[in-house]
Amino acid sequence: MAQLNLPDTLHTILIVSAAEHAALARMLARLELGVQVVNRGDSALAAIADDGVALVLLDVALAGSARLELLPRLAHAAPGRALPVLVMSAAPSEEERERALQAGAAGYLRLPCAPEEIVEKIQIELTVRHAWPDLPRGELPDVATLEVNYHTLLAGSPDAILLFDAVRGTPIDVNRNAERLFGRTSAELMRLRLADLCPPAQPDGTPSREAIDALLHKVLGGEVRVFPMTFQHSSGRAVDCEIRLVMLEQHGMRLLHMRLVDVTGQRLAEALRTGQNALLEMVARGAPLTETLNRLLLLMEAQAPGVVCTIQLLDEDGKTVRPGAAPSLPPEYLQALDGIAVGPRAGSCGTAMFLREPVIAADIARDPLWEGYRELALRHGLRACWAVPILGDASTVLGSFAIYYRDARMPRTEDERLVDVAVHLAGIAIERTRREAELARHRGHLEELVLARTAELRHAKEQAEQASASLAAALDNLRLTQDELVRRDKLAALGALVAGVAHELNTPIGNSLTVASTMSEHLATLKSRLHAGLRRADLEQYLEAAGEADGVIVRNLTRAGRLIASFKQVAVDTASSQRRRFRLDEFIAELVLPLLAATPQPRPKVRQQIAPDLVMDSYPGPLGQALSALFENAVVHGLAGRDDGTVTIAAHGLDDGAIALSVSDDGAGIAPEHVARVYDPFFTTRPGAGAAGLGLHITHNIVTGVLGGRIALDSTPGLGATFTLTLPAVAP
Repeated sequence: MAQLNLPDTLHTILIVSAAEHAALARMLARLELGVQVVNRGDSALAAIADDGVALVLLDVALAGSARLELLPRLAHAAPGRALPVLVMSAAPSEEERERALQAGAAGYLRLPCAPEEIVEKIQIELTVRHAWPDLPRGELPDVATLEVNYHTLLAGSPDAILLFDAVRGTPIDVNRNAERLFGRTSAELMRLRLADLCPPAQPDGTPSREAIDALLHKVLGGEVRVFPMTFQHSSGRAVDCEIRLVMLEQHGMRLLHMRLVDVTGQRLAEALRTGQNALLEMVARGAPLTETLNRLLLLMEAQAPGVVCTIQLLDEDGKTVRPGAAPSLPPEYLQALDGIAVGPRAGSCGTAMFLREPVIAADIARDPLWEGYRELALRHGLRACWAVPILGDASTVLGSFAIYYRDARMPRTEDERLVDVAVHLAGIAIERTRREAELARHRGHLEELVLARTAELRHAKEQAEQASASLAAALDNLRLTQDELVRRDKLAALGALVAGVAHELNTPIGNSLTVASTMSEHLATLKSRLHAGLRRADLEQYLEAAGEADGVIVRNLTRAGRLIASFKQVAVDTASSQRRRFRLDEFIAELVLPLLAATPQPRPKVRQQIAPDLVMDSYPGPLGQALSALFENAVVHGLAGRDDGTVTIAAHGLDDGAIALSVSDDGAGIAPEHVARVYDPFFTTRPGAGAAGLGLHITHNIVTGVLGGRIALDSTPGLGATFTLTLPAVAP
């Protein structure tokens, strides 16, 4: 950024705004300009009165009403001179811009705007304002009337700069870099309009005159930013530029300060990067080699206009040249070279592959390497060639890449970078194709091996199927045998159940039958004596015997009824059970009270250790029946004969959502030889003391059936027994 050549008394930029401008102040400091910021109109007028202010940046929000009253007061507040005021607007419009210019503004900035763009606008405005002499309004200055500092600014800039008359559309001053950029003298440039320096159309197809008109409309509207534009060198070569136009109001004239930066190299580099990525994508997805190589050569030719590129391949025999790609040459060119042998005099490409090093033929018409192929090359307009071998590794040559020129010459320095890129990408593509071909050969061999192995496996499969058939037959026989064993076990269990039922019912029914038979005999005797004369003693004797018999029959039939009720409980009936949600702690508390009340003295202590908030969706009736049987088993068998026993009912939740519910006692425990049989029907260690040995059998059926859980026993003789029920919180 060039330093400004201002009068010593003018060194401050006054910013009238309520916003922060720290970045702008730092950039202005590099120009040796100070910054003063105020946020009121009277403060701004007072600052100008102190002198030293070179330019004012005014936020339109602080400029007064729609008439912008503060603007003309600021412009004429400096003694003896007109102070330039640049208006900034966060809500810009064309109407507001016109009002600002009419009120005396030197420029109109549309916000948001980068600080460097504002600084450039300030720099140009101050340089131009202090470069021109005071001319009559409307008179056009020429280069001769410019002060030395502005012309020096243009001449010393590293970029191409032109100063245009916006009305006439022609330059009034240009620097040396602009002459180099366009390949024209300053006198030639002074006669041309901006559109005359462009090709007929821009790269997007828009006519250049329309693009220029649109650009000028934006700039004249106060827009300050970088615009892309394609110009044309006097040789016809396209020149891609980024231009920045700043509109200046000076002596009633509109001048355009235009700075151009040649970005042709950047565009080519960007195109090269994009092309490289596209080529690597083609290689990755397995595009045909010829298509990939053609795309590569066209990319290289676009980077260096006027050259022709070819790629030739070396056969896997390491001796023979094969066609590769040459999209800008007729097909017969590569076909004519197909099959030639590489060697020390095989043109540039064949020799480069033979020597494994670059070969340059500056003039094909005279180079001895082209003796056998000279006519072919000259017929296609090829006069010079630079060939580079394409290497897969240090010992493998894949082919050659060549750049042809239409005139006799040595390679250009800038072509070296393109050759490196082309050789690298071509090597990747060719190597990938060769690896795929090798994989295809291996795949074919593998398919042969797979077919042979498949035949072996098919034979083994047939043998396995035969063995499987034999096993299936054996399995069917085993299944039949198993079914027969299950049937026999069921019959045996049924027989045991029937035998148990018969044994248990035999005693009460037999006793009742004996008493009934005896009473029948007493009745017959009574009837016979009735005809002979019944004595009072005989009647009393009969009534006494009948009373005794009645008591015996009632007791035995009552016992038989209880036994039959127990037998019915062996098969748990879920259909009659009511399912509901209930809290387990409340359910256990309600169950314990009637259990204790029905237990004869001495009653055991009952401890409840139920975790709170355990909720079950299950069958409370069968669950209560199972717990009652376990409680009765603990009292009758575990705590028999003790008056200080304790029964503990505990429950807690498990990690899988199930509930562990246990009933334990501190009694005699269960002998190890009896543990495996406790759930068998009619098994009891105290005949006549319990419910015929069916209590634990019924409990097992309830837990594993309707409740969907499992039951486990843990017992140590002398230390008591614990039955643990593992139940799902939601019954099946």
